[in-house]
Amino acid sequence: MANLQGRGVNVLGLTRGELDLLSPDAARRLSGELRDSDSLVVISAEAPVKNNSMLINNLRMMVAVCDAIAARSVSHVLYVSSDAVYADSDGLLSEESCAEPSSLHGIMHLARELMLAEVCGASLCTLRPTLIYGAADPHNGYGPNRFRRLANQGHAISLFGAGEERRDHIYVDDVAEIIARCVLQKSTGTLNVATGVVASFREIAGKVIALSRQQVPMIEVPRVGLMPHRGYRAFDSSATMRAFPDFVYTPLDDGLALSQQREFPNG
Repeated sequence: MANLQGRGVNVLGLTRGELDLLSPDAARRLSGELRDSDSLVVISAEAPVKNNSMLINNLRMMVAVCDAIAARSVSHVLYVSSDAVYADSDGLLSEESCAEPSSLHGIMHLARELMLAEVCGASLCTLRPTLIYGAADPHNGYGPNRFRRLANQGHAISLFGAGEERRDHIYVDDVAEIIARCVLQKSTGTLNVATGVVASFREIAGKVIALSRQQVPMIEVPRVGLMPHRGYRAFDSSATMRAFPDFVYTPLDDGLALSQQREFPNG
């Protein structure tokens, strides 16, 4: 919201407290907020999806959104999906890669993409960000955000296996910038939001510890189950460069430093 507001865009942010998409009258209430000239940005989700009940709830939420759009058409819809929709690959993932999710979370996002495409047609823009990190993240999931908080509290960082998985991580401000640009240009189609650079979780933990200036250990924890995505998730980011030639993704070292400064300014 802040990114668009800073550009002078009139933004209405609807939180769950203001509009619960699981409520019986959600579609009616949302359609009452929409205008023909609006761009609707859909981010709401129960995530990550861990069980069937969460999956169904997310689909019910999207039914309400789609019904609202059908009742009151808008000029542009942007959906923030996930790279979880893609099948595992040993090569670089692109927007043309096979969408064949192997998790309930990925199934949820792909289903919601298709639901929106059915009602929105050519006015839909779908963004598929990879793992997002940054200050004030409420999920505290495995990776940069959890590692940063553990290190700054003086606690050991636990790594699954040896922390050898290599993943792309995207700074939250970059995601906000891409969303803003797509809204302003009323972009359509599908775009991955990923830097094109991978790092292992062990590497990230080491960088976070250095920024925290704490002497905390890294502990290897035996894995339960298979390594996600066979330990590798890399992207071809050239589509972003074609769409926004002047845009530059924030390097991991810079994003981690900015996250540290914002969340622990006195650390």
